[in-house]
Amino acid sequence: MVDRPLTEKEKIALAAMDWQAIDAMTDADIARQIAENPDAPPDLSDAPADAVRVVHPSGGVSVRGIRAKLKLSQREFAERFGFPLGTVRDWEQGRYQPEASTRTLLFVIEREPDLVAEVVGRTGRYAA
Repeated sequence: MVDRPLTEKEKIALAAMDWQAIDAMTDADIARQIAENPDAPPDLSDAPADAVRVVHPSGGVSVRGIRAKLKLSQREFAERFGFPLGTVRDWEQGRYQPEASTRTLLFVIEREPDLVAEVVGRTGRYAA
């Protein structure tokens, strides 16, 4: 997330918000509103981990989310899948987004991490 000043439109919207009504909402109220909203994404909180794809809000992939799902440190993730550690850090800190072909590989890692680690290990492409 990038810190930036609010636009005038955002300031007006925040000032017009009824924060007391929002604070008074119960979990049941929130669940009902979500269920009634046809544009709300499905609730995947109870879905198995391998059924959920972690996608970055900008349409890219969340490397941090995939790495967290696999319970790997940045270094472990980089070494296991053959990425330079600095590149993993840059992706996670938002300095760079993975290119299209790398995003494809990351989606495969998300679904089949052991297979990718095995293939990368066979080709000797571990990061230094």
